[in-house]
Amino acid sequence: MATSLPKYTKALTLRKSSVERRPTYHDVVLESRSLSSLKPAELLIRINAAAFNHKDVWIRMGQYPGIVMGSVLGGDGAGVVIASGNTGDPLLNKRVFLTPSRGWEKAPHAPESRFGILGGGSFPPLGTFSEYVVVERDQVILSPDHLDDVHAAAWPIGGVTAWRAVSVNANVREGQNVLITGIGGGVALITLQLCIAKGASVYVTSGNPEKIQKAIALGAKGGANYKDKDWPAKIGALVQSHNQKKGTLLDAVIDSGGGDILGQISNYLKQGGKVVCYGMTASPKITFTMREVLRNQQLLGSTMGSHKDLEDATKFIEKHRIVPIVTHVLHGLESAEEGFEMMKRGDHFGKVVIKVVHNDKLPKL
Repeated sequence: MATSLPKYTKALTLRKSSVERRPTYHDVVLESRSLSSLKPAELLIRINAAAFNHKDVWIRMGQYPGIVMGSVLGGDGAGVVIASGNTGDPLLNKRVFLTPSRGWEKAPHAPESRFGILGGGSFPPLGTFSEYVVVERDQVILSPDHLDDVHAAAWPIGGVTAWRAVSVNANVREGQNVLITGIGGGVALITLQLCIAKGASVYVTSGNPEKIQKAIALGAKGGANYKDKDWPAKIGALVQSHNQKKGTLLDAVIDSGGGDILGQISNYLKQGGKVVCYGMTASPKITFTMREVLRNQQLLGSTMGSHKDLEDATKFIEKHRIVPIVTHVLHGLESAEEGFEMMKRGDHFGKVVIKVVHNDKLPKL
């Protein structure tokens, strides 16, 4: 006898802080929510794993646009299709991950329409920190066979952001020299993995020497501590030491900090080289001077990419058997606060993932 499909789901929702806090830090509450009936071209996904992103912390701090109290948090999630609004859907029982955004399907340069990311807002009106989600059929992608659900959940937001920076904007190719700043976060580590798979020589920076050593163990050629004033010269020396040709410079820098990155690294970046910035953890401004103009150096902003970018990136990691780095696996949505604290500290190396615990049995289809 088949078990009936769930009508309710436990989900981690955002609530206005119950006590006065300075700075702002909103509450999260695990509560029961009803599931809507499936419409044609909709799927019911049993979420088996969901991953944290810095966005989730920024939402709780009130530092993200479009925050909606009562919304479900989480932008990354993977699981199994357990029901469909279409009879005989070939996706039934398939392992999938959710596409983490809406509004950017395939345009090469920017979203075609209003852009939104899952979790914490009204568009799209769903999040992945939930036992079950109802989602549009065309907004899931089959999980690569070489990834379990924990590692598939660690992939989408970081993966599409890294792919956009590496393959679209920096156009990293075999034999190039690439610097990745701020190694340790999910995007930076996937960037490292993609660049190495493309045949580039990769160098890294971090304020934590242990993270640099971990990056070298993953295949980086070397790194420097960005707390040292002479870190750019150290990177330049490392690049030269690994290349026989005198005067070899960086082809690209993929940066997460912003600030004076060009002023610091310009002398070690080749003529026409690119600085691709996907984050501004150091400063919301980047200085770009006539010095860089005369060297034909380029500064490119880079964000998450399109649905097509994510499909292309997923095919690439499937071909190269790339596994996203997961630093901690938490058990159950009840453990979410521990994950938020890890993200706030910033001492993790890779993604923090919740393995969703289900007390019910998977319905037979």
